[in-house]
Amino acid sequence: MKDKEYICKDHEGNILLSVDSIDEFRLNESPLLTHCLAVVKIGNDYIMGWNNWRNRYEIFGGCKEKGETARECIIRECYEELGFTSTNITYLGAMRLLLKPDFFSGKEREELGGLYGVTLPDISLDDLFRRINDKEEITRLALYSQVKDVEPIAIIDEKLLEFYR
Repeated sequence: MKDKEYICKDHEGNILLSVDSIDEFRLNESPLLTHCLAVVKIGNDYIMGWNNWRNRYEIFGGCKEKGETARECIIRECYEELGFTSTNITYLGAMRLLLKPDFFSGKEREELGGLYGVTLPDISLDDLFRRINDKEEITRLALYSQVKDVEPIAIIDEKLLEFYR
């Protein structure tokens, strides 16, 4: 696969192929839809969560549960990982990924994920962290500007920041 055929590739070989303008309702009908992610902003900066299991900063989200729409999935994930229930979430598009075998599947596969943008009101990271419901997975929060080029950040997630300006 040539570099121009995809957006980026991470250290594990997972590839972000594209972010497509698939209608959110059509995305829900796709059997390839497996997860949703949210790019979260406070002011002009992005919030990143330290993933305790993957030992790196990431954006927020997770796997879609049976019967959930993409929007229901991201609302639930934002509640679990950030402790807020706002439904003021902007659909940005469908991420098309080529994923290597991992914890979720022993096979290489193509998946779709819903990509959303969220802007939070001015709140300190300490106050936001106190609201998190899943502190086993997300063990700390940071602003992207503070960890960029200093701490490990998921390569694909860092690229996804560009889709929510």
